[in-house]
Amino acid sequence: MIPRTTNELGWMLDDVLKVPEARHAILLSADGLLRAHSAHISVDDAERLAAGLSGLQSISRTTAEFCGSPDAPWRQTLVEFAHGFVFLVAAGEGAYLAVSTTEQVDMEAVTYRMHKLVDRLGRELTSPARQDPGSEA
Repeated sequence: MIPRTTNELGWMLDDVLKVPEARHAILLSADGLLRAHSAHISVDDAERLAAGLSGLQSISRTTAEFCGSPDAPWRQTLVEFAHGFVFLVAAGEGAYLAVSTTEQVDMEAVTYRMHKLVDRLGRELTSPARQDPGSEA
């Protein structure tokens, strides 16, 4: 069984939500594990969404050649819904930051604040790959 997150970085994610119309923020690892979540989303919901968003970034990476270079690094994915957006950005090696918003959000302000948070946290957001419990590290 995988232990639940201690959410030590959750308070830092709340900073992104100071943009009007921002709803929730989660920090996840490449393999879909929840690393941290903002205050007003349950752990269960954040864990479920982290798993889904991990798949979203993986799918996004496979489309790099559509932009002209299959080796281009993925940086960000934006998904639009009838009543809002999901922003997903790279947040260090093996870590991703996701923010949900309403449709009235200032998109530039959200992405700016997300990138500033990633810059500020630096190594805190780096999530190393999981080791196979049976292998030597």
